[in-house]
Amino acid sequence: MLPSTEASEILKDKIKKIQTLAIIEKDNKVLLAMKKRGFGVGWWNGYGGKLIGDETIEEAMLRELKEESKIIGTKFNKRGVVNFFFEDSDSYIEMHIYEITDYIGEAEETEEMAPRWFDKSQIPLDQMWPADRQWLPLYFAGKNVEGSATFNGETNELIEANFKAVT
Repeated sequence: MLPSTEASEILKDKIKKIQTLAIIEKDNKVLLAMKKRGFGVGWWNGYGGKLIGDETIEEAMLRELKEESKIIGTKFNKRGVVNFFFEDSDSYIEMHIYEITDYIGEAEETEEMAPRWFDKSQIPLDQMWPADRQWLPLYFAGKNVEGSATFNGETNELIEANFKAVT
């Protein structure tokens, strides 16, 4: 993570795009989904996306979860915030990570996402965003996470990442 004075200098000229990510675990399994279209296509991920209008971060997270999986989240815990930067971009993503602890329904395939349950020991990290490969092990170890990652803006190759467990 960038030191606070350096970070504030870099961020002052960037547009912050707030996004959400919801992860469901049950019986030592994790629900992930293959992204079928749009940003991140071809990667396994949790469920989430951007805020619409004046909705809160939590409202956006629950809406995205329902739209992408047909699952209704009923209980959740915030587990972290991660910033994603793309070289030569005038914006960055501030992603708020949530653990869904209770829900209604079963995951269904949608136009955007194809769900699959994975054993926690067999999460396909090599088929996920390169930065996810670094912060998800902390998350699945029960830690809250914060940090940042910088990607090449054209190739989406990971250039630098720094994540840590927080209380």
